[in-house]
Amino acid sequence: MLATLLADVGYQSGWLDVLGASFMRNAFLAGTLVAVAAGPIGYFVVVRRDAFASHALAHIGFPGATAAVLVGVPITLGMAVFCTLGGIAIGLLGRRSVDRETATGSILAVATAFGVLFASLASESASGVTSVLFGNLLAVTTSQLVTYAVMTAVVLGVLSVVARPLLFASVDPQVAESRGVAVRGLGLVFLLLLALVTTMAVQVVGTLLLFALVITPAATALAVTARPLAAALISAAVALVCVWVGMVLAVMFNLPPSFPIVTLAFLGWLATTLVARHRTRGVLVS
Repeated sequence: MLATLLADVGYQSGWLDVLGASFMRNAFLAGTLVAVAAGPIGYFVVVRRDAFASHALAHIGFPGATAAVLVGVPITLGMAVFCTLGGIAIGLLGRRSVDRETATGSILAVATAFGVLFASLASESASGVTSVLFGNLLAVTTSQLVTYAVMTAVVLGVLSVVARPLLFASVDPQVAESRGVAVRGLGLVFLLLLALVTTMAVQVVGTLLLFALVITPAATALAVTARPLAAALISAAVALVCVWVGMVLAVMFNLPPSFPIVTLAFLGWLATTLVARHRTRGVLVS
């Protein structure tokens, strides 16, 4: 069995022809849209220390996706509805950071339970459920591309308006609130934007590997620079490179796209983190 697996995973001589196929163009376009949206949002996720919320939203969207498979509607629609409702619930129930963690964990638990139920009922559509868990970038349709383009425009448009007060509220919420910044409202808006990005990113890497596009590129960027705009742009660039190079490697070696994408993101983060720590130690020694 291992020999068969190794035989399937190997260099593909016709990979250039595959890259020119229409479904590959859709995959590259979808990956680009997701990376451009996930980069800036991921920066705020790391700064706000909301990694658990991003992880939870991906799993909260899982029952929505499986429910969509059951009733025969687009998976993206089911994911978007459940992620949005989950983001609203977390934002309304978690006023303080401690409350937010508790609310997030509780909502995640019940959403996972519904996901298990719906997945068992959708056993005849196992491929659809699997694509939600691990992503299926090669199956992106033209209609999904249009949806992702609209979502990306909404995320970047809203973020460009609220970025400055959101950063203030993320770094020092108490001082921001004392100066009239709507900290709770901004937190809710951010969770809604994160829900949209999560809906898109699941198509690329799945719910189980969402961190690869939302958290890891942002963490890599923050290891390079602390300037907000530069970090957000670097985060988007890192995510974009991981998606593009990962897609090429997936076609070249007959791999599931999520594997090289996630691996490249991790290696980039590991390299920049080690270099940053080495520089810090050098400064301390000198």
